[in-house]
Amino acid sequence: MIESKSVMWGGRPLTLETGKLAKQANGAVLARYGESVVLVTAVVSKQPRHGIDFFPLSVDYQEMTYAAGKIPGGFFKREGRPGEREILTSRLIDRPLRPLFPKNFFNDVQIIATVLSADDENDPDVVAITAASAALEISDIPFSGPIAGVRVGRIGGEFVVNPSIGLMAETELDIIIAGSRDAVVMVEGGAKCVSEQMLLDAIMFGHSSIQDVLDLQMELRSCAGREKIVVPEHSVDRDVEEKVRSLAVEPMRSALSKQVKQERNNAVRAVFESVMEEVLSQHEDSEDQITEVLEDIEKEIIRGQITSEGKRVDGRSPEDIRPISCEVAVLPRTHGSGLFTRGETQALVSTTLGTSQDEQRIDSLIGESTKSFMLHYNFPPFSVGEARPMRGTSRRETGHGALAEKAISQVLPSADVFPYTIRTVSEILESNGSSSMATVCGSTLSLMDAGVPIKAPVAGIAMGLIKEGDDYVILSDILGDEDHVGDMDFKVAGTREGVTAIQMDIKIKGLTRDILAKALEQACAGRMHILDLMQDTINAPRQEISSRAPRIETLKVKPDKVSAVIGPGGKNIKNIIAQTGVKMDIDDEGKVSIASSDKESIDKAVKMVKSLVEEAEPGKIYLGKVRKIMDFGAFVEIIPGIDGLVHISQLDYDRVANVRDILNEGDEVLVKVLEIDPQGKIRLSRKAALKENIEDYR
Repeated sequence: MIESKSVMWGGRPLTLETGKLAKQANGAVLARYGESVVLVTAVVSKQPRHGIDFFPLSVDYQEMTYAAGKIPGGFFKREGRPGEREILTSRLIDRPLRPLFPKNFFNDVQIIATVLSADDENDPDVVAITAASAALEISDIPFSGPIAGVRVGRIGGEFVVNPSIGLMAETELDIIIAGSRDAVVMVEGGAKCVSEQMLLDAIMFGHSSIQDVLDLQMELRSCAGREKIVVPEHSVDRDVEEKVRSLAVEPMRSALSKQVKQERNNAVRAVFESVMEEVLSQHEDSEDQITEVLEDIEKEIIRGQITSEGKRVDGRSPEDIRPISCEVAVLPRTHGSGLFTRGETQALVSTTLGTSQDEQRIDSLIGESTKSFMLHYNFPPFSVGEARPMRGTSRRETGHGALAEKAISQVLPSADVFPYTIRTVSEILESNGSSSMATVCGSTLSLMDAGVPIKAPVAGIAMGLIKEGDDYVILSDILGDEDHVGDMDFKVAGTREGVTAIQMDIKIKGLTRDILAKALEQACAGRMHILDLMQDTINAPRQEISSRAPRIETLKVKPDKVSAVIGPGGKNIKNIIAQTGVKMDIDDEGKVSIASSDKESIDKAVKMVKSLVEEAEPGKIYLGKVRKIMDFGAFVEIIPGIDGLVHISQLDYDRVANVRDILNEGDEVLVKVLEIDPQGKIRLSRKAALKENIEDYR
């Protein structure tokens, strides 16, 4: 039976429909928003996966090119591996959903969101978040929803729900919020240095705007929902738990008191191994239960010290930030480099400057575009002391790089000021908490070292949360251990003036306004501290770019002269490149970019371009070349491609009977432009040029 529910949302109808498509899935919802249509399915395995201690959820968001009436480019005419946008949207769907499944539920759950139709106004990403929640709501999969996603912009001083794609260029901020009935569960986005208060207001505005969408899901569930799978109660054998606790609590407390990560990890591992061996000798086949109790003890000790003593695992107070060191110019051959170390987290960041030919070309559902700033984040296994295969860029690496890129992109100069393509690469050499925010800090150092005139330095910090009942503690600059046992990972990046990027994930059911406000306030204080230390190392971008970076000079020619620069079949531009060795590009508007590490080559290329587009000026004298002799005069090329007529009467002061008495084809001759008529015909005079150059005449 087909069921369909609709609500007006952001000025357009949102419709959720089920019962018509993909009926063999445990839950399937077709969501329509404008002319954007997304099908989301949710499927659960029949049996739980044994021997795991994590929830096996997979989320895939896929954009089909037919959705926008396009055929895939390239050799293969079908969709291939997911692009960066699809990976990032998959993460946006996954992150708010994952905490809402039962703790002891180990069945595989797969969510697939397929964009079937995409208009030019309504981005399907937030629609997919809501549709995924709705598909889980109506399914038999246990799920503590619903949630909904919304994009919030700020245009003309007003917050806007789901601004159209066309309006996004005008917005001060672009944040995606996912929320439940009572609280916010995820935030992701960027902003143009907005205040913490404005950001908080935007988050709460977004949360209030999703209430009708949550009602819509409940209505759909009431008429189409299935009875939920009952998850068996999970319990640990009482004797096993008592034995483990008697053996492990004090040794675990001692192990967790070690402030160096590797020493602490080794000590904790030793406790696990010794307790496991002793308890197994009395309780066979209880490995999973022993591990669970040990993990609970570790979590209780870390959280308990914070809430009762205000003491963190490395000895800091909640507001303290780990020791920070900053260096620049650490790599001799790169265009810019920075090393940012915060405690046991370290990012080595390099900057490379290129030309417009190095821009990334992007082909998406909403059209083709180019990207002149790229930030890539690499997380090798040695950064956490592991040995594992390197299988290419992970979703996590893509997500962390995109967040740091969002933070930095807000302060980059315009192409008119700095016409370079910029690639920044962050190599995480050590990781113990918030390597993405270390990447933001390291990128700022590296860009300033490269001489990129950024508008302001950007720093980032990750905040944590320990919440017990109504009591909570906000943690600044969280460790990996605190992220693991805590309730929130809240990353905030920005300048001294405001926030440029934000990302929040939680493990509890949601956060209130008060907690968010406190976290933003504490993050601001931490950010200022980090910026102070960074600016002690380098307080402004270098005045000159690296000698190894290409120099770029731009000049403007009239649009109707573009073809003259390019030449037939690209002949002219190829000739300039061949003679000078520069990189050169010209757009339809007449903007010419010339790049080379050799200034003389650039100057030569600029001169050649100008000669191609130069126009004759009345009264100006030119050294021209005779192209053709006629009975009535000679045609002289004064500028490549431009010639004029020297009438026989203008060849000399004395009467000339035959043009060839004075000139022959191929001769170079000084001529003066007498007139350019409305049709563009040029009258030249050798006689007038001779008069002004009397010495040559004599």
